[in-house]
Order: sequence, then structure tokens, then C-alpha cells
Amino acid sequence: MTTDVITFGETMIRLSAPDKKRLEQTESMDVNIGGSESNVAVAISRLGLDTSFVTRLTENPLGRMVENKIREQGVDTSNIVWTDEDRVGKYYLEFGANPRPSSVIYDRADSAISNVRKGTIDWESIFEGGRLFHTSGITPALSDSAREVTKESMMAAKEEGLLVSVDLNYRSKLWSQADAKECMTELMDYTDILVTTEEDTERVFDITADTYEEVASKLTDKFDFEVVAITLRDNISMWRNDWTAIAYKDGVVYDDMTYELELVDRVGGGDSFTAGFLYGYLTGDAQKGVEYGNATSAIKQTNPGDINWCTHEEVKSLAEGGGRVRISR
Repeated sequence: MTTDVITFGETMIRLSAPDKKRLEQTESMDVNIGGSESNVAVAISRLGLDTSFVTRLTENPLGRMVENKIREQGVDTSNIVWTDEDRVGKYYLEFGANPRPSSVIYDRADSAISNVRKGTIDWESIFEGGRLFHTSGITPALSDSAREVTKESMMAAKEEGLLVSVDLNYRSKLWSQADAKECMTELMDYTDILVTTEEDTERVFDITADTYEEVASKLTDKFDFEVVAITLRDNISMWRNDWTAIAYKDGVVYDDMTYELELVDRVGGGDSFTAGFLYGYLTGDAQKGVEYGNATSAIKQTNPGDINWCTHEEVKSLAEGGGRVRISR
């Protein structure tokens, strides 16, 4: 069986305070799941491609919750590695309002995926018939062993002939810029498609330029990528953002319109861009990737939770210039 996209990473239980309450004042929590790579797998599945998610989870109600919510979106979860040990990671989300920023508290130390070990995942079998493998800079930041398995997975994907996609996704609460630079520079040897931001590119690779296009060109020259995508967010206020992205391939820059977003929940917006971009790239070209990436992300940021509840029809309509009426009748 052909699997279009396989992703690998950690999915956590997400606990968010409702109604913009502070975490210390809330008396209840909204419970969802969230993880960069599973967010990508879910959104691509909803767009219409076959996806599979690989992780390591603790066999308990929280682990089963994670699997169930991913599987119900059509993602194959048969390659999850189950363990009776460790724990399912959690994160707490507090929504801000100008001038108070939103904030995240991680509770993921010693999670099941952080204790994954080389040789325990049958990558050759998982990648058989696959087209593209995706992971992010979050996964190798979790632990030394997770870093080793991330490299192992990327090398195996290349050996099996898959395209390899990475979202740089720098997280300062997980590792230092120096550690990220050392690790991610090595992993770029196995990367075909890079999704990043101008800020993360500077933090991790010390690459800067006067324009986004020059940043993408410098990244391609340094690492010989097949394509680079850079997302661009302008924070007008806490709940109003402008969003767009560009892609760079073979010396050509591909761009798209800028979306004016009325935010409901921006968490997972970058993951949804990655999903839309990979879908568009696999079913078309870099231009379609940028257009579908931007539309998929714009729709995601209008609904709560990490998971994107988009449909292919509405993404296609938005990407092609529709979907900007007040009511769809």
C-alpha cells in the first residue's frame, strides 16, 4: 500500500484555559491534543492524501486519547510504538490579549517519545511504498535518544527513496540555539524540503539577508535543498495577523496573496501551512504548494485547537480566490 506522507514526532495532551483566563485562575480546562507532526498528518489526510503517524506512546487512557483523535481523522496509527512505561506529555496554554502575550508551559519531561531508542522502529517496513517523510526540529530537541532516532529515520527515508521534509520549528524552551545549530545542520544533509521562518533561520543557522527571497536563496546554496518555504506573519495585534508565505525552487520565487486573519487560535498555524504546502507540492508544484499552504493555514487559525478541521473544498476555494463572503449559502 502506498502512503503519501509519513510523519514522526510527539503528540501531547493540550490543556488550555477558556475565555482568556490566566492558568492560575481557571477552574476548568479545554482538553485537546497537539503535536507538530501529527497536526501535519491530520491536515494532509483531510485534504485527501494517505498519511501515517509514527510516535511512541504510553498504553493508558491518555495515550489512547492521542491515538483515537488522530485516527478519527483518517490517519494510519498502526505504526505507533506502545509502551507500559513513561508518560504522555502535556502542555498548558494560556491565551493572552494585548499587551499580555499568550504563553505555553510544557510538562513533557520523560515522555514516551523522549525515551525512544534506535533500532526499535522498523523504518524500512514503514517507508515501503511511501512518497514523503516529514518531521520537525522539535523532535530531536526532546532528548539525545530522540535526536538519534530522528537522524535514523531521515537516513532510512532517503535510503528508501522518499522525499524528506523538515519544519525547522525552533523552540527555545527545549534547547539552546547552539545545540539546535549543531543538530539541525547535520540533519540538513538528509533534507529535501525545508519549511522555516526568517527568525528561526537566523536563530539556528545564523543566516540573515535583506529580503525573505535572499534568505531562501542562501539556505538553498548552503544545504542544496530541492525547495524552501518561508512563512511570514505580521502581528498587527494579538488577535489580528497578516499571513503569507513564499517558496524558492531552482532560483525561482513563488508567492501568494496576504491573508488578513481574525484569529481564533494561531497554535498549529505553521503546521497547517506545512500540510497544505506538502499537499500542493505533491499534487502539483511549488506554486500550488504556497497557495494551498497559505489557505490551509488561514482556515486553521479560525478554529480552536491544534488540529485543522478544514475540508479540501474550502481550501481549494480559498486558494483560488473564493471563500471571502460573509455567509456561504
